[in-house]
Amino acid sequence: MKTLLRTIGTLVMTVAIAGGLSVAAPAHAAPTADFKRAATAFNAGNPYVAIGHLNTALRTNPRDTNALALRAIYADYGYDLITKNDSLARLGAIDAGKRGRVDTLLNAILSQSLTPPNPLPAIIGPRTAVLILGYGLLPDGAMRPELIGRLTTGLGQAFMAPGSPVIVTGGNPKRGITEAAAMRAWLIRHGLPASRVHAEHRATSTAGNAVQSAALMRRIGAGSAVIVTDPNHIRRGVVDFITAGVPVVGAMATLNGYVQNVWPVLDKREQWAMYRDGISVLGLPG
Repeated sequence: MKTLLRTIGTLVMTVAIAGGLSVAAPAHAAPTADFKRAATAFNAGNPYVAIGHLNTALRTNPRDTNALALRAIYADYGYDLITKNDSLARLGAIDAGKRGRVDTLLNAILSQSLTPPNPLPAIIGPRTAVLILGYGLLPDGAMRPELIGRLTTGLGQAFMAPGSPVIVTGGNPKRGITEAAAMRAWLIRHGLPASRVHAEHRATSTAGNAVQSAALMRRIGAGSAVIVTDPNHIRRGVVDFITAGVPVVGAMATLNGYVQNVWPVLDKREQWAMYRDGISVLGLPG
């Protein structure tokens, strides 16, 4: 009887597939659960545990490009060069474009971890945007001193490059006012023409600043950017924008906290936010 039922089941499956019907795949552990476990472990500072969960996902689907990309990123964070190189090689064989984007992220993290903040404006042309990153507003919609510092620094860069567009980025509205709206109004009050200042109102994080601003840059025809933010934020911001496909030709930090941030080479613990943001910018799960 059992043999007969199995035979009937096989025939039904064969007919259904031949007829183009949708048939449920055999049950497996949901890959999303493995990704969630991996993200939880990585966020707790355990890249090796995270890699173990991704290995489980890859046993279910060895060609899962998201799992391979994350495995390479987690391995880079954990100094596991064997796993990193294996992941990149396998990823490149399946999706060379995604492998290139992961390489861009990892190279940017390494470069920025060794690059001290720069307080000086860059000499730039009209296709390079001056891009000022937002900072959370007060509950009444007023700007915090940190944000005013970023705007003051960005204004100096804008005056040094009068042909360049200026982009302000940040959502997180307070009393109906986004960071970008408050920033744009401040820059106009301090002498920039309204037509020169472009506001990006949707981003709610540094990774979002990069993704949303990259799209805005394409719309206005800007081909590169100078990033403006605080010294303890500038390297992470540059990594995010490079990962989002923005050529960053300059990075100008405020003087707020500059001395404390100018010398250190960032260790892996301090680089963690760069990895986390990069994962978000690349649209990878977790």
